Amino acid sequence: MEYRKIYLATLGISFTMTKSYSSLKFILAEFFPLHRTLSSDGMDKTLDIIGSYLPETADYTIENFPPLSQAWTWKIPERYVIHEAYLETEDGEKIVDFKDNPLHIISYSLPVDKTLTWDELAPHLRFSEKRPNAIPWEFKYYERDWGFCLPKNQYDQLSREKKYRALIRSEFITEASNGLRVGVGVIHPQGGEVPEMGEFIVQSHTCHPAQANDDGSGVVCEIELARRLAEEPLPAGSMSIRFWFGPETIGTVVYLANHENLIPNLRGGMFLDSTGNQNSIALQRTRQDHHLLDRIARYVLSKRGGEFREGEFAQVAPNDERIINGPGVDVPCISLSRFPFPEYHTSDDNLDIVHEELLVEAVDVVEEIIRIYASNYIPKRTFRGPVFLSGHGLWVDWRENWALNRAIEKIMMMFEGEHSIFDIAERVNLDYWVVRDCVEKFRAKGFVRALPVPSHHVQ
Repeated sequence: MEYRKIYLATLGISFTMTKSYSSLKFILAEFFPLHRTLSSDGMDKTLDIIGSYLPETADYTIENFPPLSQAWTWKIPERYVIHEAYLETEDGEKIVDFKDNPLHIISYSLPVDKTLTWDELAPHLRFSEKRPNAIPWEFKYYERDWGFCLPKNQYDQLSREKKYRALIRSEFITEASNGLRVGVGVIHPQGGEVPEMGEFIVQSHTCHPAQANDDGSGVVCEIELARRLAEEPLPAGSMSIRFWFGPETIGTVVYLANHENLIPNLRGGMFLDSTGNQNSIALQRTRQDHHLLDRIARYVLSKRGGEFREGEFAQVAPNDERIINGPGVDVPCISLSRFPFPEYHTSDDNLDIVHEELLVEAVDVVEEIIRIYASNYIPKRTFRGPVFLSGHGLWVDWRENWALNRAIEKIMMMFEGEHSIFDIAERVNLDYWVVRDCVEKFRAKGFVRALPVPSHHVQ
């Protein structure tokens, strides 16, 4: 087995491992049951597991950000530790216990040890009306309180006459070394990083305890994507791809607030979530709404055939595109998901509702979008007059490719530094890779040079 090192950047801790996997659900099953909440031991274990599956070339790093420090307009939350949590009747009959399922506790519940009447207890109990046999997932990250979650059917059977003991032994740790953590790796194209081309960021969440589809499915799709791009790198001169894993919203805020130098280098982004349930793929468009990234995503989904849906920015399944593509950052960012699904935010969101073939289909779509977007560039001519095609080995035999033979003159006319390869492919109605291969032949002869596509490019 090949080994690799993962360095925890701010802690100086290192360890070595790399793993193979038989399926994406195999990876998901490893971290699914952990108590993964914003900053917690379960989150740390999850980030370690992710690193153990990423390719060595990703140079995966886990960064630590001290609790209670400022990140733009936000404050980093404390590390949350639960030592023990349960609800029982006054005579000792257990109702719910955190050790049986992390969803039984409202995330970031305050410590409590009280004996309560039903009227005192009831406001602290949560259940799902729509899924009466399931435990809901609820949280109180910033509006501090305490509570337990249980199935509605169990709630209905509880005696209103008895008294109950509620015990939560929780701790909010503020030591700098026990902060909020984020995992990041970068895969470069063939030949290495090309700084002027910038980076594309792919994100998924790790902070939903005992939830398989939301958000574990996005995590495993991102791992598989990284493996594919390491095994078959993007063409030389493409963007680098940054892979990000961490807690929702606050994780991205904290990461970017501490790496503002990255923002000008980001050319686009994609968020992955809820990719394994039985629903069609949904494309959530960028805030720009008709950006090049939107067009490429729609092109890939349409070319594949089959049903897909699309919606406006932050209107399908709002996630961290609100930060990446939001005020002061505004990097064009789409999301891909199969949202909605009925088991959302309950214990019914388990491994049974995640389907391997749908995970793989989602990765196939994501991979193609990124391969096109990241390898796209603006060709700028260095020649005058029409190129003597046959004299330079650039003529296309009409018997071998009639469509390209008819289009090559039009393609040459668009080497003025205004149109990207994808723009050109759209205008001549040819496959992107056919046109890119054609343009690359001109570049190899020195007749065009590659200009990066500006992040605001919308043609």
